[in-house]
Amino acid sequence: MSKTILITDSLFIFAEHEQKLRDAGYEIERLNKPAATEEELIAAIKGKAGYILGGVEKVTEKIIDSADELKAIVFTGSDWKAFIPGHESASKKNISIANAPGANSYAVGEYALTLMLAMMRNIFELGRTGTKDFQTTHSLSELTVGIIGMGKIGTKVAMDVKNLGAKKVIYFSRTRKPEIEKMGIEYTLMDEVLKQSDVVFLLVPKSTGDDFLGAKDFGMMKDKALLVNIASRSLVNSDALFQELSNGRLRAVQDGPADERFKGLPLSIWFNSNASTAYNTFDANKKASDMAVESILNLLSKGEDSHKVN
Repeated sequence: MSKTILITDSLFIFAEHEQKLRDAGYEIERLNKPAATEEELIAAIKGKAGYILGGVEKVTEKIIDSADELKAIVFTGSDWKAFIPGHESASKKNISIANAPGANSYAVGEYALTLMLAMMRNIFELGRTGTKDFQTTHSLSELTVGIIGMGKIGTKVAMDVKNLGAKKVIYFSRTRKPEIEKMGIEYTLMDEVLKQSDVVFLLVPKSTGDDFLGAKDFGMMKDKALLVNIASRSLVNSDALFQELSNGRLRAVQDGPADERFKGLPLSIWFNSNASTAYNTFDANKKASDMAVESILNLLSKGEDSHKVN
């Protein structure tokens, strides 16, 4: 039986984690690429007992089929289905899958809040990156904040904006969260979140589906409302969003790149990061690495782990 673990990318799994794996009797092979190709992974997966997915590669059915000794895959984030589209094949082959839920929720929630405050106070336009030097803006105490998706990240954002004094905080999620509602955060239907909110946070997983928000949804939103998208960019119909932004009716901010059309929009209307960066803090990467190593060792030794998802 193989005693080798494949680790992709170099952001996660530090020297201390490698030593822990070696102390448990495993050899390590690193593929230091953030987006390994299907062909590279088909070659790399052969002869491996475990696989820690630290990059943004997609683990397809072909890759799973080529795995001859694989027993476990651990993803260093939470939205594992988006990165392991071949998960059904993995389950059929009795390959366990685990993830690292909550490892980066503090970092992502913190970044989402940062972008909201920057756009709300028009920091980019009023600073050296913009052209304005004076503008009266709204304060959070005047605004209704809506959250779509009340997972770990949504919970952090809800608590933060509530503690900062938002006028009202409402949310929609597939599952109601009584513990959140006890804090005075109100559950309502998604349409009502869109209609009532001055700020809308989109915090659902990529598996929710492409174009989750489109022209009809944007049409419900208040004039000058702000959309904060820290989730997958594919969840938002870019054509419909661009139309609303280009006519100045809505504002939006996004974690990650956008197509060329968006570059011409004013900073008071639109901002995006150059690459997905919300999750990327030293603390979050350490937590994810700790969780991933513990899970891979549990799955390989016992076949079970508290973060197993299949």
